Amino acid sequence: MRASRRSARRRSELIAVPLAVFLMISSADGAVLGACLALAAATLLFIFYIQPDASDLAPHRSKLDQLMERRDAIYDNLRDLRFEYRAGKYSEDDYEAMKNAMETEAALVLAEIDQVTDAGVKRPRGPRPAAERGPR
Repeated sequence: MRASRRSARRRSELIAVPLAVFLMISSADGAVLGACLALAAATLLFIFYIQPDASDLAPHRSKLDQLMERRDAIYDNLRDLRFEYRAGKYSEDDYEAMKNAMETEAALVLAEIDQVTDAGVKRPRGPRPAAERGPR
């Protein structure tokens, strides 16, 4: 009977020691493993189940919108340049050079805006009939 008790105790020790080691390891690694699994689950949910906003699906800005933004930025820069010149930050020569460069750039952008808007409006070619010309 003693032999059977010893063998039972040895079996329980053989099972208890690795189980204790496994529990000690799994408590530290289990947290890391759990965090990894939670991150993977959240990533899969985000990829497959969350729908994008309608603004994300909207088409990109048109050429005209880009040109209008550029025009507004140039006007803002001209306004700032004028303010800084009046505040004494620039000499008159520097101010004139920068102002001329910005005005030239604004003229190019405005010409491009005209081209884009004229391309959108289809005008008939050739001479207009007398009825459309109006009274002289």
